[in-house]
This record gives sequence, structure tokens and C-alpha cells, in this order.
Amino acid sequence: MSGRRRLVAVVAASALAFTVTACGGSAAEDAADGTSVTYLTSFGTFGRDSYVYVALEKGYFREAGLDVTVKPGTGTVDVMKLIGSGQADYGTGDLSGVITTMANEAIPVRAVAAIHQRSMAGIASLDKAIDSPEKLVGTNIADSSGSTNMIIFPAYAKAAGIDPASVTFVPSSPQSLPQLLAAGSVDAIGQFAAGKPLLEKAAGGKSVTMLPYADKLPDLYGNGLLVSAAKLDSDRDEVGKFTEALIKGLVYAVEHPEEAAQLLKKHDRTADETVAAAELTEMRPYVLGDGGSAGTLDRARMERMITLLAGTGTLKSTPSADDLGAYDITTP
Repeated sequence: MSGRRRLVAVVAASALAFTVTACGGSAAEDAADGTSVTYLTSFGTFGRDSYVYVALEKGYFREAGLDVTVKPGTGTVDVMKLIGSGQADYGTGDLSGVITTMANEAIPVRAVAAIHQRSMAGIASLDKAIDSPEKLVGTNIADSSGSTNMIIFPAYAKAAGIDPASVTFVPSSPQSLPQLLAAGSVDAIGQFAAGKPLLEKAAGGKSVTMLPYADKLPDLYGNGLLVSAAKLDSDRDEVGKFTEALIKGLVYAVEHPEEAAQLLKKHDRTADETVAAAELTEMRPYVLGDGGSAGTLDRARMERMITLLAGTGTLKSTPSADDLGAYDITTP
């Protein structure tokens, strides 16, 4: 079965109520006889990353012959470096960040699937303070240094018809961003769309307005599934099986957010199930795209992303699409 037909079948099957459960313990325990691999989340154990725990607990990895250990990631660059050095097998990172990083440093990793068919990067403000790109002019925006939101902003500003220099970015730690926004210390913060529920909780229930970059930059992918170039060369069959199982978990998670949040809670007792489910609900349209493209990664779109980011003048070199991804895992 081709990659695209396999993934479309996954999407269709995920609309049903899956009843795969672990026997005699968790699915993770039952996978002990499979090939052992390590997976890194994109950043921590938020609801937006809970789909890997769905794949684990529903037995999708076990069915693929894989014993998967999940570890919290700490951002795209760190995930890339750990995979590239062989300290992890798979992980998730923002594809704009992957392009920018690879333009500066050749790390032996490749993207094999798109977790988000559209970028979730954007700008968050309280209430309706900044509800259009024009209102960004003269504002200060807190974000972590080198974040995806900062990397993409010049391209977003150009597409929105405003001067990137008219906005001041305030370097801040990722952990401090919700509090800075809630306290009114800055006008806005850089944030993924799925982070809206967490921000509203931190702001005591105040509404949060998002300006998604995808509104102006529809070609941008969001997070992608990453693997080392060495593993892709040596065991393409395993990569395909892992990818299929993860995307199956991804689709199930956004279709069943409350259940996915409960499964996350099993692995992280500090998780807020309500917030986690809300994050997955926010993420659903970014994952399912046109309804039949979950997980797919297209070379032509990756080439357009490279051209777009190169046009901002922030890339030290221009990597090729083939240096960044493998496109036959999820597409024909």
C-alpha cells in the first residue's frame, strides 16, 4: 500500500471507536518484545504532544513491533541535535526551525511527516487588543530567543503589509510567557495556536486573541516528525511503521481529545486534562488539513517554505528540500 493510501486509510479508520486495549498491563509494557526506540516530544508534555501517548496506550506501536520510550523534548534545535547524535531515534520539531537550523549547521536529521499541515505559530494578546496585523505596529512581543515565532515573523509581516522593524521582540523564557501576558507586562507574546487554552487559564479566564501566521502564510507546515539520516538509510521499513503508528495516534487524539487527555494524564500526573483536551481541539484543523492529508509531507511545499524563509534574509545558506526531508514515507 502506498504511503498516501495507507495514511488516508488511517484517517478513515480513526473516525471509528477504537477498542484496542492493553492486556495484563499497559500497552507500553506489552511492547517489551519489540524493537526499542526513543521518541522526543516537541516541548514537554502538553496536550498538543499527547498523541504519542495515545499511540503508546492504544497499542499502535506494539502492533508495529516497536517498544517506544517517550521523553520530553526541549525545543526543535535540541531535538534535532539529540536525534542527529544518535541519543534519540525519533522526535518532533517545527519545520521552519528545522530549515533555519540546517541553513546554519548541517545536522543529520530528516523530516518524514508533517504533524501539522499548517503552521500553528502566531501572536497572542489578551481580549481583542491585537486582532489584526495592523495593530502589531509599535507593540512589544515577548518570546524566547530564536523561537519559531521570531524566525517566521519577518515573512508574516511582509505578507501582512507591515514593517517587521515596527515590532519589538522582548527575549523571555518560555515558562514566563503566560505570566507576562496575564500581567500586561508586554502587549503580546509569541505562541502556538494550541497554547490558547493554557494562556486563558493563566490569565484567570480572560479571553485570548490569536493572530495565526497561517492566515497569511498558508504554505508553512508546522511541526514535523524527525528521524536521523542514518536510521532512514539503514531501516526505512521501521521508519515507515513508526510514522504510520504515530500518525494513527495523532488522528485519534484530535478526534477524541478528552480520551487523549486522560491517556496523557497516565504519563504525567501534573497534566490538566481540561486544558489538554482544549489544546487538541484547537489543534484539530491544523492536523487534518483538507480531511485526507494527515501526516503527509510534500516536497513542493517544502521547497516553497525554503524560498519563503530565504526571502527574509535570515538564512546563512539555502538548504535543498532533499537535505531536509524524505517524501516517500507519507506520499506516493
